[in-house]
Amino acid sequence: MERSEPPSLDHLRALLNIGEAERLSNAAARSADGKRRHMENRLESDYRQSYAVDVDRILHSMAYSRYIDKTQVFYLIRNDHITHRMLHVQLVSKVARTIGRFLALNEDLIEAIAIGHDIGHTPFGHDGERFLSALCQQHGIGEFHHNVQSVEFLELVERKGRGWNLCLQTLDGILCHDGEVHDQVLAPKRGKTFTDHDAEMAARRTGSNIHLIPMSLEGCVVRFADTISYVGRDIEDAIRLNLIQRSDLPHACVRQLGDTNGTIVYNLVTDVIRNSHGKPHVAFSPGTSEALRALKQFNYDRIYTNPAIKKDHDAIGKMFEYLFDRFLGDIDRRNSDSPIYGSFIVSMSESYLTTHEPAQIVRDFIAGMTDQYFLGQIPLAMRPPARL
Repeated sequence: MERSEPPSLDHLRALLNIGEAERLSNAAARSADGKRRHMENRLESDYRQSYAVDVDRILHSMAYSRYIDKTQVFYLIRNDHITHRMLHVQLVSKVARTIGRFLALNEDLIEAIAIGHDIGHTPFGHDGERFLSALCQQHGIGEFHHNVQSVEFLELVERKGRGWNLCLQTLDGILCHDGEVHDQVLAPKRGKTFTDHDAEMAARRTGSNIHLIPMSLEGCVVRFADTISYVGRDIEDAIRLNLIQRSDLPHACVRQLGDTNGTIVYNLVTDVIRNSHGKPHVAFSPGTSEALRALKQFNYDRIYTNPAIKKDHDAIGKMFEYLFDRFLGDIDRRNSDSPIYGSFIVSMSESYLTTHEPAQIVRDFIAGMTDQYFLGQIPLAMRPPARL
């Protein structure tokens, strides 16, 4: 009896694409519809679907590895149990994939958006983002936004300026994640093109108050999951650091959502699934949405703007100014001994170098730094001490 030849790997990939039509919702993104800016010739041996390829590319990016030492909320803290950016994106991915599984959405696209959404964050979290944005505006290159920078890194900086050529649906979800925006209901803005995507990027840089809406239901899920993942976790971190007490939480929020991160996440995820299943949108119930909005406001008032965590705010700002000016000067003087040459410029592609002016190169270099690398570029006399 003759042995039959094993199926080709591209045939197996085609079967996976066909299988999506059977198991995914009609509202889900199909892997076969992933759009890349540049055409690629898929190898017969590459059996992965489009969004699974994006996940792998992001996981193997240099920027992803630097999540490990980037501030989430609390910086200069000596406590190994305080959330850093790496843990946050993993939590977002897990929460979003759980929701996506019950809504029969494309979990590969969800994962790609989730793990890539914060890659553009600066050292020292949102404070660093604001400092770098002010410097970018002073130097005439527009505002700095971490979601825009995430796309910049993945499209124009990674792989020595060649980028990863990710699918539009992945890049769009990353750009539009805006977890700070509060929506009760969010429906995708379908049918976007790379032209639309580029226009949204440009508008965000100019400070236009554009309301970014993901083009896929998967992107909408990640946006909700971003909030679900940080709101309770930040409360636990703040309690651990003695900034607040559990009894401080608003009673109405506790009645609706609970008073621990576990119960808050469970109740929010359950509510999203119940109110989104079979719908063309993602939604919270009105009561849960209002409780979440109030809890986010509590976090803002009692945690994010708490003077106790802002003691080094001005020092951080001065360090950003120092590095921006220093590296601009190094480029102007062609100082090849500078870290911006040895660690960044020296091996960048000609296309990157010819399309980025010095201030943009400095922006990309500083934005990509980990907290510790950033501090390592600062004279000892300027560095604030780490706190317990």
